[in-house]
Amino acid sequence: MKKNNSMRPFTVQRHFIKHNPGSVLISFGDTKVICSATIENSVPRFLRDSGKGWLTSEYSLLPSSTFPRAQREAQRGKVTGRTTEIQRLIGRSLRAVIDFDLLGERTIYIDADVIQADGGTRTASITGGMIALWDCVQHLIKSGDLKKNPIKEFLSAVSVGLVNGDVICDLCYEEDSNADVDMNIVMTESGRFVEIQGTAEKDPFSEEQFAEMLASAKGAISSTIQTIKSDILSIEN
Repeated sequence: MKKNNSMRPFTVQRHFIKHNPGSVLISFGDTKVICSATIENSVPRFLRDSGKGWLTSEYSLLPSSTFPRAQREAQRGKVTGRTTEIQRLIGRSLRAVIDFDLLGERTIYIDADVIQADGGTRTASITGGMIALWDCVQHLIKSGDLKKNPIKEFLSAVSVGLVNGDVICDLCYEEDSNADVDMNIVMTESGRFVEIQGTAEKDPFSEEQFAEMLASAKGAISSTIQTIKSDILSIEN
């Protein structure tokens, strides 16, 4: 059983999809997400002839990922507000660590498909998307399409909350559904924040409680990034 201020056990299987330059199956506890990165040699209209690239994302909660079964959004004929919010968050997060001048006029698509949901799907998608993005960029460098790495630094994300007065990091579904406060925090390896989303479900939380949750999240994210860099990506410091 994990300690309140620690992450759930996580595993990463890189190069998970044969045809993608970057793909990963990432697991945080019982939450499992397939994140993939693909390249298109064009950019949105507002960036044409600018020399700059772009990154965008899509997120999907597959029907069998939850119990009871989640309805496939294609059957509804539209994407839900929750899905729109999450895929925008993933895109914003990853765009924060890319130098689009170095990427050139190409678009990287990050797809996050949740195959098993037990809390923290958006934060797992951001972390998995970061790894898929790294592998995708390495593919471009090895092929000679890029001369310099446009990734400025790594980032990761984690959920944190208050459950029965205790700060809990990386909440599972049961903890999340019983939380008095639920937050999602995205942070770079240099300790800068991309996004902080926090909501009190019942009573407002204090500045001291916020500071405690933030410190817990910062520690967890820093540890995750270091593990990714040293053990998974084998990057020399």
